[in-house]
Amino acid sequence: MTNPTYPFASRALVKLEITRSLRNRKFLFFSVIYPSLLYLIIAGGQSGTEKVEGTGLSLPSLFMVSMASFGALTAVLMGNSERIAKERENGWVRQLRLTSLPGRGYVLAKTASAAVVSLPSIVVVFVVAAAVKDVRFDAWQWLALTGAIWAGSLCFAALGVAIGYLASGDAVRPITMIVYFGLSVLGGLWMPTTTFPQWLRDIASWLPTHAYAALGQAIELGDAPHAKDVTLLVAYFLLFAGGAAWLYRKDTLKA
Repeated sequence: MTNPTYPFASRALVKLEITRSLRNRKFLFFSVIYPSLLYLIIAGGQSGTEKVEGTGLSLPSLFMVSMASFGALTAVLMGNSERIAKERENGWVRQLRLTSLPGRGYVLAKTASAAVVSLPSIVVVFVVAAAVKDVRFDAWQWLALTGAIWAGSLCFAALGVAIGYLASGDAVRPITMIVYFGLSVLGGLWMPTTTFPQWLRDIASWLPTHAYAALGQAIELGDAPHAKDVTLLVAYFLLFAGGAAWLYRKDTLKA
């Protein structure tokens, strides 16, 4: 039977997490400002008409989606993993277990709050691309791009929760950084995967970050996201969220 106080505990945790993230200036810089700066460095001197081979998109348009995705990835993955590892060490998670919030509620609350905070990361990159590089799309495309990248970030928010419970406070940062940069580079967020050798391109096509970037690229071309990319992200989300919930319960038994 569902505890009637569970929805209220979950909402309270979401509000608390959002407030904490918005007060963290260092976190806001790296998740909101940093991706826009990278976009300007990469696309600042590039032509807006020349197409990137194998994509059908100009470099400013291609990297707009890549850096928006990278910013959202930073917000949900880096924020969740390190914060959770610290909460485990200082006893905050132990206190939460005394409330009516179950394991799945904790995972969903962490995932949802991180996704909310990731929205500014996406919007700021879009504004910079439109204002500085004159990137133009129809209104429906802007809305679809925002929604697709925002929804896709849930997958990596769940991964952040899982890493936070998998690693100790000392090990969480290097583990997160390896996963973070590995997925970003191999998934094509920093460079088009069309520049990769074929064997690496084949591997990249099954990574969640590749499917994540592909959502926005399809919308930029005026198409619907490909079924394979959507299916991959959903499958990875279920895998990461399930793993995070299992690790939460396992950690509970240790307490």
